[in-house]
Amino acid sequence: MTAFELPEGITVGHWTDAKGRTGCTVVLAPAGAVGGVDVRGAAPATLGTDALHPGMLIRDVHAVLLTGGSAFGLAAADGMMRYLEEHGIGFMIGPVRVPIVVGAVIFDLLNGDPRARPDAAAGYAAAKAASREPEVGAVGAGNGATVAKGGSMTEIRPGGVGIASAHADRAIVAAIMVANSVGGIWDDEQHEWVAPLTRWDRASHLFPGANTTIGCVVTDAKLTKEQSNRVAMVAHDGLARAVRPAHTLYDGDTIFCLATGRVDAPYEAVEAVAADVVARAIAIGVRAAQR
Repeated sequence: MTAFELPEGITVGHWTDAKGRTGCTVVLAPAGAVGGVDVRGAAPATLGTDALHPGMLIRDVHAVLLTGGSAFGLAAADGMMRYLEEHGIGFMIGPVRVPIVVGAVIFDLLNGDPRARPDAAAGYAAAKAASREPEVGAVGAGNGATVAKGGSMTEIRPGGVGIASAHADRAIVAAIMVANSVGGIWDDEQHEWVAPLTRWDRASHLFPGANTTIGCVVTDAKLTKEQSNRVAMVAHDGLARAVRPAHTLYDGDTIFCLATGRVDAPYEAVEAVAADVVARAIAIGVRAAQR
């Protein structure tokens, strides 16, 4: 039985390469959801983020890709688009439907086989496997993730995919997060380290862009595009509670927001809960990966 609740109309799927230690995780909103994004890390690799900014034509997003394989992993979006097109999902332009897929990557190429990267077939498989009760831990994009890389090599621990949810009045707010950070992981709810970083070494073995925590906040609250972008921004407060340090030169921290708009809820409550569930999802994912 899952310990989280996804909003109606949202599913999550994984594709995992256990041998290559990589994978991808997809968040599907087939009916479309108002999208937003906020990129805080200094070394991001993303897909479609400019289209989500206020003032741009596209409002609704049909899927979010969270993938390993560094920038190579963005190839998985092609398979996701094929899957969505086959199911008649997309933004109508004349007689053609174009699925709106956005995404972000983590760098996991040094944790397993550097030639193993999610591709179109992986993205298709993850979309096909999407459900309302996905696994957490060392699966999907969290399969090759590691955390606490900013100090001694002996402190490095597995990262992972975590999911957490809570209510904001009538609305469900959930976070799907992939932790692969320079920073250690602090459980803000239990007030203890999940993966401690006892000595923050600002040089040594760190590689720019070789880290990153990415994820997506999903809610059934009615949000405007501007509000969805702001929820993504405030959600980074939760990331900073759980990942210490966060948003470094070596991370590409990125959070998306999808709002299906099924219920009315106080916007300020959605913001506050978003930060809470992001922090909790990160701790849950790393704990599960270490079992």
